[in-house]
Order: sequence, then structure tokens, then C-alpha cells
Amino acid sequence: MAEEKRLMKGNEAIGEAAVRAGCTAYFGYPITPQNELTAYMAKHMLDHKRVFIQAESEVSAINMVYGAAATGARAMTSSSSPGISLKQEGISYACGADVPCVVVNVARSGPGLGGISPAQGDYFQSTRGGGHGDYYHIVLAPKSVQEAADLTYLAFDLADKWRMPVMVLADGMIGQMMEGVTFPRPRELSELPAKPWAVGDSGGRELHHVDSTHLVPDEFEATNRERFKRYEEIKASETRIEEHDVQGAELILVAYGTSARVCLGAMEEARKLGLKVGLLRPITLWPFPEKRVAELAGTGAKFLTVEMSMGQMVEDVRLHTHGKAEVFFYGRCGGNIPTEEDVLAEIRSILKK
Repeated sequence: MAEEKRLMKGNEAIGEAAVRAGCTAYFGYPITPQNELTAYMAKHMLDHKRVFIQAESEVSAINMVYGAAATGARAMTSSSSPGISLKQEGISYACGADVPCVVVNVARSGPGLGGISPAQGDYFQSTRGGGHGDYYHIVLAPKSVQEAADLTYLAFDLADKWRMPVMVLADGMIGQMMEGVTFPRPRELSELPAKPWAVGDSGGRELHHVDSTHLVPDEFEATNRERFKRYEEIKASETRIEEHDVQGAELILVAYGTSARVCLGAMEEARKLGLKVGLLRPITLWPFPEKRVAELAGTGAKFLTVEMSMGQMVEDVRLHTHGKAEVFFYGRCGGNIPTEEDVLAEIRSILKK
């Protein structure tokens, strides 16, 4: 029998999904607007006799994740924008050592300490490898509490499948809002995939060394090239999108997270006015749906990217239209959220109707 929906805050739904996905170790540090997630994990990880540690800092937390994940644990941390900035060195280490883990960013406004209101100014940091070196990691962007749960559950599987960190990037609105959510069944720890590469010798496993240090340039280059081959496989198989009425559209809105919810309403209002408007929502911000954007650019449609920032994802849209389509931008920042009326006004201005 299917589980009934629960009314839950996004942060708590992420926590419940992580526990059900088999998260065995959580390390975090408090920061608004994701504190409910850390609090949820403090209670429920201990209820399941799993590891919860409130670290002394964000830097400590991500390095605890690295260490636990290297032993084969399903490890996770969460924070919000400036806290994620502090974790970037550890994320780079995890990418360099091919260590799977899950990082949740319930994003707030910036730069700097900024404010505690929702924003999407962490796109560059999340999708370009916010730490040092040549690397990427998968970035999942939910638009609802249900998706926040579903994508968190998925994130653990993708991390193990591709041996890399996976980030769930949910703006503060998603973390703080309450919606109905249905959860997938809890995983038994015995069902989790084996990790023969992990350190240690428990269960007869031979000893392994997991590290990101490479002191021989030619060997290091070969390692990086192999990793980038894996990135191409991820682009081919893990790109996720949602589309609405893009076929025959004169204008295609591109948005993710809360902005995509706003854009869907604006698109529906525009269609009532007879305007041919569609919506493309990237669910994976990395890999970005570059091929689909390029295909749609070839149809003659224009693009309007809507973000809760001064414009970051718009650069990917411009890059992958290859100059074949006009790309417009509308953004709000500082914790402000675009309204359907704002976006509809932009649509009418672009289409001159």
C-alpha cells in the first residue's frame, strides 16, 4: 500500500529522504535557512543508531564527510551559501579522490553574509566547481518539497554510481515552505552497494588508500583525463529536464527551482492571452541540458532566462544557443523573488504583444 502524503517543511523532507536513502553519517554546522535539516538529522539519525555530529565548523564538517565516505559510509552534509563556500576545499578533495557523498545547499542571498532570504546566486559556485582544480560534480535543483525529497534520495545513488559528490541545490524558499510529500520506501543498509575501493579491511576487504594527492605530473594528467571521460558519460546519461509547450513556442522560458514555479504560472497566463510561450526547466544544473537548448535554438524561438540573481545560468543558455537565438534575462536579487506578473510583463515586452 502506498504511503500517505505528509505535510512537511522542505528541510525536514530532505532529512527524511536522506535517512530513507541509507545515509549512515551526517556532519553539519548550523546556518539559516537550513537549520531544520540539521535538527531533523540530529534526532532521526540517532533514532536509527547512525552517526550524527555537529562539527565545530563547516570546514570540519566537510572533512568529516570526506573521511567517513572514504570508508564506504553514505555520508552527507548540509549548509547554506556562505557555509558551502567554506566547504569548497573539502568538496575539491572529494572530487579529486573520487569519493561519493551528498552536499545540500539551501541557498540564501549574497555575496558575503548577505541575508537569510532565498536566492539563486550560487549557480556559478555549484556548477563550475567552486573549489580549486579541474572538476565538476552533479547538481540537482528541486522545484518543490516533493522533488527535494525525491532528488535527495536519488543523490545518494548517483554519488555511489559515479563516485563523486552530488549537490542538491534548493533555494531557501524550497527549504522553508511546507507541502505534501510522499516518500520512497526506506532502504535496508544491507541493500546498499558494495564499495570495494574503500579504505579499511573490515569484512576481509584488502587495504586501500583513498587520497587526492598526485605528485607525478604525467600520472596526474592521465587521472584527470579519465575523470573527464566519466564526466562525458554523465552528460550523456544523467541530464534531466522538464518541458512545457516548447514545441512551436516563440519564446521559451528557462528557469530552475522557485523561479521555475513562477515561470510556469506566467507561461500559463501568457498562453491564455494567445502568446506562444514554453518552459524549459533544468533539473540537473550540471550536467546542463546543453544539447536540448541547442536544438530549441535551431527552431527560431527566443529565450528568456529568469533567475533569483543578477544572471548566472543565463550564461549557459547563451553559450549553448551558439548565437542562433536571442537570449533575454530577467532577475531579482537580494532575497527578492520574481512574481508571475513581473515575468508576464517581460514576456509581453519581448513579444511586443
